[in-house]
Amino acid sequence: MRHADWRRIAGFRVVMSWPEGGFAPPPPRPPRPGGLRARVAGAAGAFLLVGGATAVGVAVAAQQHAPQPSMAAVGTTGPSAGKAWWLSLRRSIPVSVEIPAIGVRSVLLRVGVKPDGTMQVPPVQRRPNAAAWYKYSVTPGQIGTSVIEGHVDNDQGPAVFFRLGALRPGDLVNVRRADGITAVFRVTGVRQYLKSKFPAKAVYRTARFAGLRLITCGGAFDYATNQYLSSTVVFAFLVASRPAGHGNAAT
Repeated sequence: MRHADWRRIAGFRVVMSWPEGGFAPPPPRPPRPGGLRARVAGAAGAFLLVGGATAVGVAVAAQQHAPQPSMAAVGTTGPSAGKAWWLSLRRSIPVSVEIPAIGVRSVLLRVGVKPDGTMQVPPVQRRPNAAAWYKYSVTPGQIGTSVIEGHVDNDQGPAVFFRLGALRPGDLVNVRRADGITAVFRVTGVRQYLKSKFPAKAVYRTARFAGLRLITCGGAFDYATNQYLSSTVVFAFLVASRPAGHGNAAT
């Protein structure tokens, strides 16, 4: 979920530093051939080329790739028979989310829809490490489907949901609400869908239990549009709640 423009070399993001104003300064006047200055300039040029190649190599080596969901994590889109699917909470706006298995702890912004009817996303440059609750979905813990989204990365590096694809069935998601109650959700499945074939009805449809969807970008990157071609979706359902003042939610 990002639309930032970046440069890529051999499939890796490389952040370039350009002079203020966007243009390189004019090159220095070339020295007359054959002299000491020419030999020094040649040596310096070779050094800069090697240094530049080394810098690019370091930048490429330093790139991180978001983990992708494995076949073992596909799981199910809802609780299996016998699970506590009847649990629910009253409406209360979510204020933060914590996912211990992947080290996520974030405040929750609120997003709606764009003029074209698509879901808004958190500011990719100003708030890349903040997830957001879709305000037209139920609040976490209510019967239905609550939706939380976040960016996988931007041109500065990993963002809040960078490791979302590493979740596995059984992992827990803790959502703290404005009423002080923490809703505890258990992951049932982690799946990746092409955006061109995104199953919106299956992901967003109203559930008969207290469900949660966590969504970010994933899969291959399209250099032409500067967007990821797929979405990673985590399916979870409510298994417990912790009242205000009882410390951390289940981990």
